[in-house]
Amino acid sequence: MKPIEVAVIGTGWCGGIRAETLAAHPLVKALHLAEINKVRLQEIKAKTKPKTAGTEYKELLKKTEIEAVYISATPETTHYPIARDCLAAGKHVFLEKPIALTLEEADELIELKNKKKVKFSIGYSQRFNPKFAYVRQCIRDGTIGRPVSALVSRHITRSLGKKISGRVKLSPAAMESTHDLDFLLWCLEPARPVRVYSQQNFGVLKEESESKGGPPIPDTQWITVTLDSGLTFVVGGGWTLPLGYPNFSTTWIEMVGTEGAVMVDDSHRDVVLNTVKKGMQLPMSTMPGEFVEHTYAGAMAPETVHFLEAVVYDRPVLVTPEHARMVMEVYLAADLSAERNAAVDLPCEKPRSGSASRSSARAA
Repeated sequence: MKPIEVAVIGTGWCGGIRAETLAAHPLVKALHLAEINKVRLQEIKAKTKPKTAGTEYKELLKKTEIEAVYISATPETTHYPIARDCLAAGKHVFLEKPIALTLEEADELIELKNKKKVKFSIGYSQRFNPKFAYVRQCIRDGTIGRPVSALVSRHITRSLGKKISGRVKLSPAAMESTHDLDFLLWCLEPARPVRVYSQQNFGVLKEESESKGGPPIPDTQWITVTLDSGLTFVVGGGWTLPLGYPNFSTTWIEMVGTEGAVMVDDSHRDVVLNTVKKGMQLPMSTMPGEFVEHTYAGAMAPETVHFLEAVVYDRPVLVTPEHARMVMEVYLAADLSAERNAAVDLPCEKPRSGSASRSSARAA
């Protein structure tokens, strides 16, 4: 076992969790940071005691001692260029979702990963949620028989919704339901998606965005996906829940099979705090997870360690970029379906690199 030097690019909410997790891990020989917000950089620098810290991520690429890079930068438009530069420099790369903004960009990143023979993974943290892993186990070991139908409904508060939707023009499908599309496709592999139908519903965010002269932003989006196995699943996502709880995320899962069913309530209602000053609160309703004493409330810390161990021990990554590309193809088709009010057929086989685009999906 040989500890390695790692870097984190972007140390906001998610990147901060990753940086603190890595700084405390024995497999990390040294930590390097890049953050354009100088105030935040000083804050996370004081917490993690990195070997180097600066505002220019390209300076990290010159350091041959850095083997792995975690990219947690926002807005999402930065993902492709930063990941491209890191992969081209021969670094192992962990990238927050989405993998890119176009399928062409995703294909180029996958080609670079293969050319450089490095590890490349995408941040679908829900795979590291034990409740979600249990659903997959019930499918893979035959506990519920052959899956017949599946539903995932995920909703977050409007404070988070405004923050996320304000960064870049991406829909609930791309920014919230992407986790659940990844989860269900992971559970049901090797089945692949062949048709997508989606509709969006407008309310609070539409009124606010239009009052500021911006494009209409949907409050919720529902997606129906048909797989080549014949199974159809439904994913719903929204980001306009009331502001009752900070960073609240509520998820409900139904997986029904020929021999049983598994239901999951991941609404964080298992811990309730009631005080005279503030009344009833759900203190553990953090997303993706905040520091609690010596541990984290969410799945992001174990996800961070998984990629670190994959690099150090030369293990396969749990989330492959090829799978992330397939997820991306589905949510792009969902947005196209909502726009056209028609189902969209997906290619039966993965297109050759560089040949895929949003237009490759065909409205039925």
